[in-house]
Amino acid sequence: MKLASLKHGRDGRLVVVSRDLTRATDAFIVAPTLQAALDDWDRLGPRLQDLADQLEHGSVPSFRFHEHDCASPLPRAYQWADGSAYVNHVELVRKARGAEMPASFWTDPLMYQGGSDSFLGPRDPIALADESWGIDFEGEVAVVTGDVPMGASREEAARAIRLVMLVNDVSLRNLIPAELAKGFGFFQGKPSSAFSPVAVTPDELGDAWDGTKLALPLLSAVKGRPFGCPNAGEDMTFDFPTLIAHAAKTRPLGAGTIIGSGTVSNKDPDGGPGRPIAEGGRGYSCIAEMRTVETLREGRPKTEFLKFGDTVRIEMKDKAGHSVFGAIEQEVVRYGV
Repeated sequence: MKLASLKHGRDGRLVVVSRDLTRATDAFIVAPTLQAALDDWDRLGPRLQDLADQLEHGSVPSFRFHEHDCASPLPRAYQWADGSAYVNHVELVRKARGAEMPASFWTDPLMYQGGSDSFLGPRDPIALADESWGIDFEGEVAVVTGDVPMGASREEAARAIRLVMLVNDVSLRNLIPAELAKGFGFFQGKPSSAFSPVAVTPDELGDAWDGTKLALPLLSAVKGRPFGCPNAGEDMTFDFPTLIAHAAKTRPLGAGTIIGSGTVSNKDPDGGPGRPIAEGGRGYSCIAEMRTVETLREGRPKTEFLKFGDTVRIEMKDKAGHSVFGAIEQEVVRYGV
């Protein structure tokens, strides 16, 4: 099934959405919000699935579904932890700032705890005060978990995955190096993230989901032009059960925890860092990676970070060409104007 939160109060109004993303029906008879559903998933999940089945058969009242009306599926969450599962991306971005990559990064996942109290809606603007901060998008896949016990195994972690969705993990590249140099992690360099209009249960993904990762291209466009189409199922060094188990090593994770994959990134078939779409490659899921490749190839970056008025679109389509999660589409605007 596909679930969305229409903008309403702090935590949205839960609706069940049709597979083709054209219609929705209110879920208030089951749960008022997605967090409420996740808190009692074993009981309420099957009831939501029944509602989804009735929606597909036209046997419940429905209304036109508009992605512009959506908040993120969880407008705020108790936990947002973003991994960096595509180590190719980590290696490239570290090269860009002159930092060596320890060998342990290939065996021990990177993860940071992000701000989860003010997620952006999928069509909300990215409002920031200064272009000089180096505004970048990061296209990712994320999962939402049920309760995960401390010390959970990979198998327990896999069973805890309730929903899958997309992310734009906004990054301020010119603030990050000095912040990381303090040795205490991201904060100002990671403003509010946005998530796809709908979150879907893994069974909706068919054979593109193997229980651990999602094998479909992640499509991104900047200023209306294709920017990336890497396959999220390839070059993923750490799958989602591994990331969840990593996060739960020393603490339990509450229902509604969001775990991100990090920026989706593919190598070229020859092992190189990947080529732009204009050269027949799969492109990139963030500007920083493209700038790194430009620096490696040409001695300096050419592609600018996002400016006020620029737009970013992130989407994923199934093998038949149908949008799976709806689209994140955002304009960068000056804060306070």
